[in-house]
Amino acid sequence: MAAIQTLLTSLPLWGWLVMVLCALLIGFSKTALGGLALIAVVLAAQVVPTKDSTGVVLVMLLVGDLVATWTYRHNVDWRLIGRLIPPVVVGIGLGALFLNWVDGQTLKRTMGVILLVLLVIGLWPDKLAAHRPSVGMAYGGLAGFTTMVANGGGPPMNLYLLARKYDKLRFLGTTAWFFFAVNLIKVPFSIGAGIVRPDTALLAAVLAPVVLVGTWIGRLTIKRINQATFDRLVTILVAVAAVYLLLG
Repeated sequence: MAAIQTLLTSLPLWGWLVMVLCALLIGFSKTALGGLALIAVVLAAQVVPTKDSTGVVLVMLLVGDLVATWTYRHNVDWRLIGRLIPPVVVGIGLGALFLNWVDGQTLKRTMGVILLVLLVIGLWPDKLAAHRPSVGMAYGGLAGFTTMVANGGGPPMNLYLLARKYDKLRFLGTTAWFFFAVNLIKVPFSIGAGIVRPDTALLAAVLAPVVLVGTWIGRLTIKRINQATFDRLVTILVAVAAVYLLLG
């Protein structure tokens, strides 16, 4: 029990405040604006060792997934999800191998490079040829890899669905169920990689009520949100985070 409690007791007060903010952002991102989850991933990696933070964030994401899948259960493209899952599984497997191979600093820099590349690609969404099956497979594999190594599968999936010109509710419903499936698939890989353990799961459980508060705020906000403004703001914040990870 003492070993399990180590991660909780090692966090200073400011660290707890950061993790509470992360939990709020994760909850909000699941029911309103998915890009904010990346900010939570970056913040969590600053107060908890990078690989441990990946495990904590994964469990919190699953908590948010449960709310999001119920909220948007009538707005899902099941056929698309079915086509994307096989390449996602391949990407997750490759990501699990990568986690066992690299140290925390290399992982941070890899996350930074991936975020920057995705941001650049996102400047030309109309040129992605999103309806081609090969493009879907590529983005599915990339989503699987990035979500395994950094809980960062959102950007490739968001780019893909934006290029397919989904309306807001269909976008939210499809991403909600897609990432619920993906995150469940990641659990055994994450246990095997040693990033989901009793101590990381316990920290996530302590923060779970805050995640639920975030989902509630997101549900209230999404009806009033100016999507274009939030997209621009999140893009700037993700770019700053990517540069920080790359140089940090």
